[in-house]
Amino acid sequence: KAAFINFISDEEWKSIEPVSSWFGPSSFLMSSMSALFKLSMWIRHGHGYLTENLGIPVWGSYAVFGLATLFLGMVLGLVSEALRAN
Repeated sequence: KAAFINFISDEEWKSIEPVSSWFGPSSFLMSSMSALFKLSMWIRHGHGYLTENLGIPVWGSYAVFGLATLFLGMVLGLVSEALRAN
């Protein structure tokens, strides 16, 4: 606590270089990282729900997420191809 108070009162904060906009909290990079973290947490909770609440074996949960990934890739590919054709 004392070190923080000294940091402020002695104006040591002026000697620290600010974070570049590329690594700022609202930058595209950090927003993307946040979205990926949220997605991983959603997948983790989904896996827990499938295995603990529904009683699906772990390999079954992996199969569900694997098939969902393949299906989503197929749908995105079809949409991309349809947009490219127009």
